Amino acid sequence: MNRQCDYQRTLDSLHFTPEQKSDIARRALQAAQEQQSRTRRPIRRTVLIAAAAVLVLAVGTAGATGILKSAAEVFAPIFGGSAAQTEIIDKIGYPIGASDTAGGVTITADAVMGDAYNAAIVFTITRDDGTALLPAGTEDAMLLVRGGGADLNILGGTHGSSWFVDEDPTDNTVQLIQTISADVPINDCTATAEFDNLWLWDDERGEAVPFAEGTWKLRFDVRYEDASITLGGGETFTQDGMTFTIDSITLSPVAMKVDYTADEEVVWSGNESGRQSDEDAEQMARYMENVEILLTRTDGTVMDLSSSGGSISPEDGTTVCSKSQVFSEIIPMEEMASISVGGVVFPIQAE
Repeated sequence: MNRQCDYQRTLDSLHFTPEQKSDIARRALQAAQEQQSRTRRPIRRTVLIAAAAVLVLAVGTAGATGILKSAAEVFAPIFGGSAAQTEIIDKIGYPIGASDTAGGVTITADAVMGDAYNAAIVFTITRDDGTALLPAGTEDAMLLVRGGGADLNILGGTHGSSWFVDEDPTDNTVQLIQTISADVPINDCTATAEFDNLWLWDDERGEAVPFAEGTWKLRFDVRYEDASITLGGGETFTQDGMTFTIDSITLSPVAMKVDYTADEEVVWSGNESGRQSDEDAEQMARYMENVEILLTRTDGTVMDLSSSGGSISPEDGTTVCSKSQVFSEIIPMEEMASISVGGVVFPIQAE
């Protein structure tokens, strides 16, 4: 994709007042100067952020509205706002600002961060007239994601999760956080996001009902700096009657991915009912759930990542497996002591 041409075409299609042009130019210059004053920043990313400020990233169906939020402003309240965490966000986070409006409600993709195989995206949902977005008494757990969210349009398998955060139930906004993990690199692609109505669970009716109706479509670039390290390569462990070879471990402040191969090919039951059979559940446990992954922090805290999602692929008498997960908080690399897979321990040394 030719980014300069894409930006130019977008600029040609936009129309601003002289005051808006002046403000945009001022903010673009300020963003570029701030980025240039920091160390350890690739020139490529500096240019992209400056271009994003010029465009106000108006690449959604309706274009971006308001002032573009910084990645730190978006992610810190959700994934941690300590000085070390904010520094990481500032390094690897990327502001987006693409939005669309329907039925008096605007959905904005605020920012994205991640590593080579994992990403977290924050959306803000706003009722434009300033009135309360949610019915009185609504709690975060009542809000549902029904098939909506970002699609990275990649040639590979993905899994992830989504949840809502509503700091003030009486105001006109709520945030939606989506995490995506993939078995192919994702930090240089274009995402599309579509939402068809916004839903919550109604206890009295015993069903999901929309709290906002409409269809929202957004398109935005997934671009951020990959700060991950790679560990492992050929280490083995034995369990459940099989020998597992650890192919690689990818670890970053925001996520992890472990690839390994079992020396026995998985055999599925061929059940076509749509429900997982007991036999298949047992196979899933042998190849995935029983493979223990533990991340130990320097303070002695141990995070059990064994239940991470992933993929299982039979291949010529073996089974290639992958498990990955976005952390619930940013963890600076210097606060990680080791990661173990199947009992094999890998010390972590921050660069």
